[in-house]
Amino acid sequence: MVKELAISVYLFIFRILFNFFKLFPLKKKVVGVATFGDNIYYTTNAIKKLSNEEIFILKDSSCKYRFDSRQAQIIVFDIKHPISYIKSIYHLATASTILVDTYYGFLAATKFRDNATCIQLWHAGGAIKNFGLMDPTNEFRTAKANERFAQVYRTFDFTVVGSNLMAETFKKSFGLTDDRILRTGIPRSDILFDHSMKDHIYRNMTEKYPMIKNKQIILYAPTFRNNQLSNYQLHLDIHKLYQELSNDYVLFIKPHPAVTYEISEAYKDFVYDVSDFYDTNHLLLITDLLITDYSSIPFEYAVLEKPMIFFAYDMEEYSYTSGLIDDYEHKMPGPVVASTDAIILAIKENRFDYLQIKEFADQWNEYSNGTASLNLAKYLTGTEEKEKERAII
Repeated sequence: MVKELAISVYLFIFRILFNFFKLFPLKKKVVGVATFGDNIYYTTNAIKKLSNEEIFILKDSSCKYRFDSRQAQIIVFDIKHPISYIKSIYHLATASTILVDTYYGFLAATKFRDNATCIQLWHAGGAIKNFGLMDPTNEFRTAKANERFAQVYRTFDFTVVGSNLMAETFKKSFGLTDDRILRTGIPRSDILFDHSMKDHIYRNMTEKYPMIKNKQIILYAPTFRNNQLSNYQLHLDIHKLYQELSNDYVLFIKPHPAVTYEISEAYKDFVYDVSDFYDTNHLLLITDLLITDYSSIPFEYAVLEKPMIFFAYDMEEYSYTSGLIDDYEHKMPGPVVASTDAIILAIKENRFDYLQIKEFADQWNEYSNGTASLNLAKYLTGTEEKEKERAII
């Protein structure tokens, strides 16, 4: 009850400020509200190449992505910084294009102008968990909270997808119709098609960690679990992995940035903490084997057609609390295991179906082909229509 009251007060104040700033003229500018940041980064960079309109990035307090201040004006979007926060609301109310990359509660208090466009650049290229209107925890929320969520989803004019499968997911999860889907591909996936960037990242990484040279890289990137912020448990048996794999492999670990854990000094040449690595797709380029669980990372990693293992040690519990997709075990393009021993066995016996990985990639990345950022930027700047008109003439 207290929480709902606080949210209502916050949204009331936000609405007053937003509506006041709507009295100011609409400007031809792009405003991106970034929590994850990567999709917004690639999209705004592409827009910059096609248009001279101003770009503003409103960085949420949890956003770790490194934006280039030469390409966009960066503003802290955090209520703890009231002047910057009010300035952010002004830019939202006067922008012609608004980009968001996750659920933002403040959207329930906004009604953008008819000639402004709000684009949802969701932070996942596929869906393993149920979310939005399909989130199983909705039944425990108040009717007012669920209506607020629905209001936020109605704010999106368009949602960008990399596949028809994800389009169907968004229709159910956000209550969208097909005409509100942009099939331009996932902007951040472009990097996975850039082989020169792969060489560049690998050189930088080997300069930082010389011991990884001539070793295959395993990346462990588990999904975030709400109960692990203050009690994070690394369920991998590092000692077993070290004993069995350290001659040929190194292990990169990338948990959620908010969690902390400790690794013994005894494994310092085998285990590397890459939690501060700001662009996960950069890491994927140099990863030889991915270990994850219910994260959306596999959807884009599959583009590289490399092996994956799904370490689903708490599948039954997670399915109950977060709502996994049906038939998760058979839909994942790699072994689904529950122990470190099973991980080691899968690696040593090469239990990977590369045809299944390719089919998975084709299903979920049909529109992500290396030009997704440009495709979206052309749409947003009207360049696509201008090119069509010139072709007709």
